[in-house]
Amino acid sequence: MDAPSASPASFAASAAPAPRPTVRFLLAHPAHFIALGLGAGLSRNAPGTVGTLWAWLAFLLLQHWLDPLRLGLLIVFATLGGWWACTLTARHMRVADPGAIVWDEVVAFWLVLWLAMPMGFWGQFWAFVLFRFFDAVKPGPVGWADGLFKGFGWRGGWGILFDDLVAAFCTLLVIALWRFWV
Repeated sequence: MDAPSASPASFAASAAPAPRPTVRFLLAHPAHFIALGLGAGLSRNAPGTVGTLWAWLAFLLLQHWLDPLRLGLLIVFATLGGWWACTLTARHMRVADPGAIVWDEVVAFWLVLWLAMPMGFWGQFWAFVLFRFFDAVKPGPVGWADGLFKGFGWRGGWGILFDDLVAAFCTLLVIALWRFWV
């Protein structure tokens, strides 16, 4: 799948399923590589879950080399770079919010793990379950956030990230309430 040259305004909303990106598409542009979670988004089954699992594994490895401040800076830069990558990749795929774009799950789950540190395996596991619940089901504020920024261009790219950041906030809120009451 090569990057199309059509403008975002020419994209018609359709009920057709999003095209499946290929390895060739993944490697065609650095934005695709980032937005598709370094390949995690190529999964045919539950790419969001696969992207979140990749984020978890990457975070476990990164925390051995980066102190909490540098992890936080990485998350900030990954979010800003992801905004660009998600915007461009969605436009190239001609879909406003393709399921194959998983960088939103990556940065949002990194945020959960970073802000909830220190946390053992079972804490991280339940954070994963909660985050996937909020991201997939989109209850309350997550559903609101999902519909807030739609379309193509910078708003659409931000919208891809925003609902996952709200899902991360909801996950952190549940974790905080759990820690407070238990």
